[in-house]
Amino acid sequence: MGIAIVYMVAGMSSRFGGRPKQFAIVGPNGESLIEYSIKNAIGAGFNKIIFITGEKTDSLFKDRFGEEYEGTPVFYAKQEFDLEKRDRPWGTCDAVCSAIDLIDCPFVVCNGDDIYDKKDFETVVKHLKSSNEDAAVGYKLVDVVPDDGKVNRGIFMTDNIGNVQEIREVLNIEKNNLVATNTKEDDLCSMNLFALHKETLGLLSESLDKFKTQFSGDRKVECFLPSELSALIKSGKIKMKLYGARGKWFGVTNPEDEYIVRGELIKLG
Repeated sequence: MGIAIVYMVAGMSSRFGGRPKQFAIVGPNGESLIEYSIKNAIGAGFNKIIFITGEKTDSLFKDRFGEEYEGTPVFYAKQEFDLEKRDRPWGTCDAVCSAIDLIDCPFVVCNGDDIYDKKDFETVVKHLKSSNEDAAVGYKLVDVVPDDGKVNRGIFMTDNIGNVQEIREVLNIEKNNLVATNTKEDDLCSMNLFALHKETLGLLSESLDKFKTQFSGDRKVECFLPSELSALIKSGKIKMKLYGARGKWFGVTNPEDEYIVRGELIKLG
């Protein structure tokens, strides 16, 4: 059974001078961030790569990766939106649904500007091969909140056997003041690493259509993947198993993070 890895790479960051931050050089052998993540994914057993690009990243990724990357087929879906009606795309749920015509198998969706450990990719591949339920990898909050500043995170709420009951969005989390947001260091949170089945994508597409109708006049509102998955879980339409991360997560937000991640990856060998 084939399993696809789906990378959301539609956005570009002005902090990186007009270049995609996914191309930041972080690997010990000169690999870009996205190439390092793909190396971990392919090693875990994925046999199809899908990039969800945007207007500004589409040609850049096609030029870089073409139709095959180190023997693995590569496909592209473009997240589009009407500039006359919208100031930005419709969000991560819309991004994933942009690839609905390409996804004909179980798949794992993740951010293209994050690095996920091979062991965590292996966890979700193994799950999809043996279960009809969806799954996610949760990372300890303390490990994915910066030392300074505030971030938003989706906190997993589970039953006593690891089934997700809700993904609760918590805003303005500070590492040195978790009590202010009623969070704890060992809370497991989402870094957008989800293992889903094709049928779930169909349900997400239906939810997205309703969302777009409801907010048709809003130029900025976005439909976020964790929120929509949480709604499907709460309504009983899907079940989701939560796995605690076995490896480290690395992300690049600002240009200086490029050097920090590179140093950490060198330490890991």
